[in-house]
Amino acid sequence: MTQPCQITITNAAEARIKFLMENSNDQNVFLRISISSGGCNGFQSHFDFDADLQKDDLTIIRNDKVFLAIDETSHELVRGGEVEFVDELGGSFFKLTNPNASSSCGCGSSFAL
Repeated sequence: MTQPCQITITNAAEARIKFLMENSNDQNVFLRISISSGGCNGFQSHFDFDADLQKDDLTIIRNDKVFLAIDETSHELVRGGEVEFVDELGGSFFKLTNPNASSSCGCGSSFAL
């Protein structure tokens, strides 16, 4: 049994995740957030769709289905963060606002603690 994560999702991000899940060939997919070292500030966030839960995943459940998952290590770095979906002239993308970051890059995909 997975534990709930402490990340919020904006309405726009939730709508986009639902749309992508509904239009996937695999009806068991969910959004996975992972944090890796790299980027211009030390850590970089990644958004991928996945269908396999790991034993250390924390989740957000919607309608009895996994909606979002993040591993414990990544979760510790972004606890209390918010996932939003940005749709602007330059492109559309998921963005993670991290309250634990001491700085972040201009594109919002990397941060420092």
